[in-house]
Amino acid sequence: MKNKLALSSLALDLKRMALAYHRGSEKVAARFFEEALKRKQEVDVSKIKPYVVDLLDKFEKIKFEKERDKRAEDALMYSTLFQNAALVK
Repeated sequence: MKNKLALSSLALDLKRMALAYHRGSEKVAARFFEEALKRKQEVDVSKIKPYVVDLLDKFEKIKFEKERDKRAEDALMYSTLFQNAALVK
């Protein structure tokens, strides 16, 4: 249950980040990225599937994208993947 909440919250933070990038607000997007990183720490990786652990390791690469639209797209993609992972029993 704890992981579902953490993954859902992470997904929401990434979705908000994507929306902020889409609106052109770099500061707000950076803040939601910080929140997403905090949520990542709340996930108990010993109780989730390996592909989700892999996604948790990879989503941080968003901040290294040069194009804002690509960062927004990646954040939205990871948001959807984490939300789906939270819904799986």
